[in-house]
Amino acid sequence: MKTKCIKCGYESEENLEKFHTPICNICLRFAPNSEDRFKEYISEKINTENLNSFRKFSEIGMLQKKAMVKKALQGKLMSRPPFGYKTENKKLIPAENFREIPEIFENFLNEDISLTQLAKKHNLSVNGLKKILTNFTYLGKIKFNNQIHQAEHKPIISSTLFNHVQKKLENLKRKPIS
Repeated sequence: MKTKCIKCGYESEENLEKFHTPICNICLRFAPNSEDRFKEYISEKINTENLNSFRKFSEIGMLQKKAMVKKALQGKLMSRPPFGYKTENKKLIPAENFREIPEIFENFLNEDISLTQLAKKHNLSVNGLKKILTNFTYLGKIKFNNQIHQAEHKPIISSTLFNHVQKKLENLKRKPIS
C-alpha cells in the first residue's frame, strides 16, 4: 500500500513514519527529533520534484541500509568488536579480557564510585565506560536502527545485571546538581 509523505507529497510503498506521521526517507533525514519542531517542519511544504535528484542518489544508501538490517536480523555485528570481544572466522567471541566486562558492571552497580574513578580504574575514558555500560552486545544482542535483535554470539553478562546498571545510570541522569 502506498503512502504519501506529509511534507513533500512523495508517494511510495517505502515511506516511513515519525511521530505517527508518514514521511519519505529524504524528508526524514532532515526532520527534527522534537515533536513540536517536527510539526513546524512538516508544515513548511516542499515540492517533491525538488527532491528527485536526492531520491535518485539516496537509493544506493537505501540498498546498503537494507543489507545492514538483514545482517542485524541474523544477529551479526556490523561494526568492530566492542571491548571484551574479538572476531574470529567472522564471528564474535569473548576476547582474553572478557572477564573485565562483568567486573566493570559489578563495580559500577555495587561500589560507591564515580564514572570518572571507574573509568580510570579500568584505563578507559568516561565516554568509553558509558558505551560499555549501555552496550547490548554484552547481552548477546545486536542494536541497529533503534531495534534490538538476538545475536549469534555468547553474552558476557546477565540481563538482570545489565538492567540494574541501566536503572542506576538513569537515576544518575535525574540526580539534581547541588
